[in-house]
Amino acid sequence: MNRQLEQDFKVCCSINKKYGKSYYFATKFFPKEKRLATHALYAFFRLFDEIVDTQNLENNEVQYRGLQEFRLDWQKAYETGKSDHPVLRATAYVFKKYAIPYQYSESFVEAMIQDTKVGRYETYEDLKAYMYGSAAVVGLMMTHVIGFKKQETLVFAEKLGYAMQLTNFLRDIGEDYEERGRIYMPLDELAKFNITEDDIGNHDISERFVSFMKFQIDRARLLYKEADEGIPDLHRDGRFAVKMASILYGNILDEIQKQKYDVYVKRARVSTAKKLTLFLKLLFKPL
Repeated sequence: MNRQLEQDFKVCCSINKKYGKSYYFATKFFPKEKRLATHALYAFFRLFDEIVDTQNLENNEVQYRGLQEFRLDWQKAYETGKSDHPVLRATAYVFKKYAIPYQYSESFVEAMIQDTKVGRYETYEDLKAYMYGSAAVVGLMMTHVIGFKKQETLVFAEKLGYAMQLTNFLRDIGEDYEERGRIYMPLDELAKFNITEDDIGNHDISERFVSFMKFQIDRARLLYKEADEGIPDLHRDGRFAVKMASILYGNILDEIQKQKYDVYVKRARVSTAKKLTLFLKLLFKPL
């Protein structure tokens, strides 16, 4: 690895450390090369996500153009290994080193573009189709970095992506609605629990909302449980980090419950002390 690439990975690491605290904590348990690859992928996702969430929120056309321009920059970086952007240089290196299918990145970008056009999802299947590009492919990319024994392992990687994304959506219901004008919850399921858009806007923590949250949390926990089945098929030096990430994100659900499902009062987080406790518990479990 040359000096330029070393600097590129440092940039990626700083982005991961700043914006993805639980994810960053889990990366500490990868060997160095896989840890650096994870930082690069996280930074890659973050940059596209930033275009969608922070640039001209009231002008979707500007967001769309920004995504398309960055998409072309990424395509060039992937094809040539050259770019003016440190994150794209590092990501291109990672994609080639670990033979990550380019189509995964296309699915991710398409999901980001969808965010400029779609702010509501009628059914869970509709939401799941979006989550494939925004999250499941993250699990698929990481599985290539870690290494795996058989193709079926990729199915479990997708499930972990869905579980983590659904956890994010539950934690950020208020933020997504107020800051981005989006509802990442199935509208038919909200209707089933008699929850309206006004209820979300008014931060209504009714029995109906609590029941809805319990239903969604149960769905997420099942996905985590199913995803765990694929961990033994990962390369040994990556199992601990993946399991740690799964546990940390799963504990965000615990924090939501401790807040009595009030996801509006504050963002549910896993404290550093709790992370260390979870780490010590997992340390003595065979994987």
